[in-house]
Amino acid sequence: MSDKVRVGIIGCGGIANGKHLPALKAVAAAEMVAFCDIIEEKAQAAAKNFGTTKAKIYTDYKKLLEDKSIDVVHVCTPNRSHSFISIDAMEAGKHVMCEKPMAINAVEAKKMLDTSRRTGKKLTIGYQNRQRPDSLYVKSEVESGSIGEIYYAKAIALRRRAVPTWGVFLNEYEQGGGSLIDIGTHALDLTMWCMNNYKPKYCVGTTYKKLGDKFPTGNAWGDWKKEDFTVEDSAFGFIVMENGATISLESSWALNILDTHESVTTLCGTDGGIDMMDGVRINGIRGGRQFVTKPNFTAGGVDFYAGSNSEDPIIREAQLWIDAVINDKPPFVLAEQAYAVSQILDGIYESSKTGAPVYFNK
Repeated sequence: MSDKVRVGIIGCGGIANGKHLPALKAVAAAEMVAFCDIIEEKAQAAAKNFGTTKAKIYTDYKKLLEDKSIDVVHVCTPNRSHSFISIDAMEAGKHVMCEKPMAINAVEAKKMLDTSRRTGKKLTIGYQNRQRPDSLYVKSEVESGSIGEIYYAKAIALRRRAVPTWGVFLNEYEQGGGSLIDIGTHALDLTMWCMNNYKPKYCVGTTYKKLGDKFPTGNAWGDWKKEDFTVEDSAFGFIVMENGATISLESSWALNILDTHESVTTLCGTDGGIDMMDGVRINGIRGGRQFVTKPNFTAGGVDFYAGSNSEDPIIREAQLWIDAVINDKPPFVLAEQAYAVSQILDGIYESSKTGAPVYFNK
């Protein structure tokens, strides 16, 4: 490896420009040397704004993978292509950061995991919500033992009327689903990470498309075409883990609800509870009395400065990833963990179709 990690970007659309490219630009040890998109103009624009002066442009990702000087590939394409592009990249000797979800389904996710193990190439998934200041604080509280054994948790990603109307978000063939696989996956990953529990026993779930055909929509990003909306607008799951712990998962793009939260968790343990429903709140018993405490995440009280004292989660994610490549360390988000998330998402979709529980590892 040269003095910098050489990165190739496959997919130069919204998630690349909104997250991966600006984050990598902020990492001194990384340089973006190749850009690929089926729409050449998108690759050219990304290279101009974020690449090195000699960055190469491709419309065929396999041509990009032929460049042996590239160390890392970021896969920022629709869900359907996550698995085969990531697998081809690892087979070509590249480490892979794949945008969430890991794959369009658990079968494809398992292929990615197996390829990473066989080739020895690092594989991580873009669950940047772990890097938020509140997430890191909750995780530290759990690891300190102050919450005790966590036996019930809620994973919440609820929007009232915020359906993404651009790209292929509404296309089941390309994405595999709607709100559950898009934002529910973030809440589930965050919850399982905080619990450090990746062994599901069984789940039941329901998915709904109740508001997708109702116009006008009142949607934050405007109306969609009725015929384009082929996925669920909300989904709910009940997951029992092998150790007996329970996770309730709630996700929606469109739901007639006022109490909205995105990518947050509630954890209930034997010694206390912690949630993200109004900032971070810790509850328990102290001196025989119930208490609630709220940590302060602002940097107030400093002259000429107001705001957070923490770094941007997407930059922190990129820094940790590049550091793992340089220093040959495990990625912050392990492929095994992301695969467990994909298993549960699949289970909820299957349960919704069959009306029966789905058991894992039978």
